[in-house]
Amino acid sequence: MLKKLLGALALSLTCTLALASEGGAHLDRAPDRITDLAALQNGAKLFVNYCLNCHSASSMRYNKLMDLGLSEDDIKKNLLFSREKVGDLMTISMTHEDAKKWFGAAPPDLSVIARAKSTNFGPSGVDYIYTYLRTFYRDSSRKTGWNNVVFPSVGMPNVLWELEGPRSFTDIEVHQVADAQGNEHWERTTTVYDADGIPTVKSEALKDYTGEATRVTRFDSADAKTFSKFESDVADLSNFLGWMAEPGQLARKQIGVWVMLFLFLFLFVAIRMNAAYWKHVR
Repeated sequence: MLKKLLGALALSLTCTLALASEGGAHLDRAPDRITDLAALQNGAKLFVNYCLNCHSASSMRYNKLMDLGLSEDDIKKNLLFSREKVGDLMTISMTHEDAKKWFGAAPPDLSVIARAKSTNFGPSGVDYIYTYLRTFYRDSSRKTGWNNVVFPSVGMPNVLWELEGPRSFTDIEVHQVADAQGNEHWERTTTVYDADGIPTVKSEALKDYTGEATRVTRFDSADAKTFSKFESDVADLSNFLGWMAEPGQLARKQIGVWVMLFLFLFLFVAIRMNAAYWKHVR
């Protein structure tokens, strides 16, 4: 019975890791800024400026951002750009019909996207968002001009490209191919996308290769300082989406600590009472 349970747990863990991202890419660990109010405020600003044009957050109201230390005036001056009121939900004017016509599919609501992308025994939804937003690259073959390592052939363009700055992308893949006679051999294919999305492909046969299929990706930024700032902004945005998915999580965790302390104290008292009650019987 124990072996079956361990086997099921291992299978669950394997499947979770395999489905960590649509493209099978490794997900980077996002910096933990869920308790950093300044970072969450910056994430809220980025969300409103870059995400809320196409994506809604219909389960969140603007005035809930006051939990992050923002005042009502801060929200009005910096986060409301039309006729919305502080108590309104974070909705958008674009309809689902228009979204499907323009993008091929309606952009998802982001209220709980961080929870939706979380996996058991694996990366969190914040890790997924953090990696996804940092792995866009120019691809001239796509209608949007962009592609993504975590979500290949995604319909969403890189809305943060101005913050990211120009950079190239290199994809090195070792795989098996068959020749005209049907004989298989190993080959290394290196595809380099320049800053304009123009690909250069180079393939070379690997003689006496005894390994397995592998894929290595690399980004080269033209301005390391700009990209470092971009990564920090993405971390703030990812943590804000993680907070938005469960605004009460900080209070829940704090209450949980006190509950565990109470239970340990109660356990100690119960053990002492049990010993005192039975000492004459023994």
